[in-house]
Amino acid sequence: MRYTHPELLEHLASAYVLGTLNGGARRRFERLQRDRADVRVRVAQWEARLGQLAMSVPAHQPSPRVWAAIAARTQPAGTRHAPQGKAGWLGWLKPAGFGFGGLAAGVIAASAFFLAMPTLFMSSDQLAMRSGERLPQSYVGLLTDAQGNGKLLVSSLRHGKTMTVKVIGPITPPASGKLVLWAVPASGPAFSLGTVPTSGSAVSMLPDTSEKLLSKIGKLIVTLETDANPAKPGETVVFSGNCAKLW
Repeated sequence: MRYTHPELLEHLASAYVLGTLNGGARRRFERLQRDRADVRVRVAQWEARLGQLAMSVPAHQPSPRVWAAIAARTQPAGTRHAPQGKAGWLGWLKPAGFGFGGLAAGVIAASAFFLAMPTLFMSSDQLAMRSGERLPQSYVGLLTDAQGNGKLLVSSLRHGKTMTVKVIGPITPPASGKLVLWAVPASGPAFSLGTVPTSGSAVSMLPDTSEKLLSKIGKLIVTLETDANPAKPGETVVFSGNCAKLW
């Protein structure tokens, strides 16, 4: 495979950081990173984006079963008696090494990197700037399914009037109806941000600037709707996630 198409590289970099790129594909992508600076830049940008997004996710204490599974996947058989705290923390630094769902592993790993090694993101920023690709000030949302698998990445430049919805995981088109994206404020009714594609990406116009629409939004959801112009979200929530400021 020739890794020359920008959209392919962007998809692989996002999946790598989210933890959904597994097996041989992940190993090939890691070799590609070692050989190409532009690929490392893309990965650094995604780490910075999702590291910021992870800051809005409440912390959860993993169960002992999770720590045991991490130790089984990340440590040799003869060295699994180390204290759980240290082994588990190091285990999270390899989010794709076990199958607990792309989002949970990816977000926790990004959060751990951001909190423990903030200079890593500083270096990533500087590297992106040297290549002429500054990280834009944006509103970003990562939406997942009920199993925690990343499905959609929603972004809109600060003060911009367009919104990009990018599919990052397989989505089965509904047999009837359409998928609608909603912004859910802390108080007040949810409002629609438009329809959602089931593959690729789509850019749509917003009724106002993202600053006015999204500055007080903490959650995004996608529902399955049969009405042509639904006034409020239906009961069938397909995907959900947090909305975070990236700056």
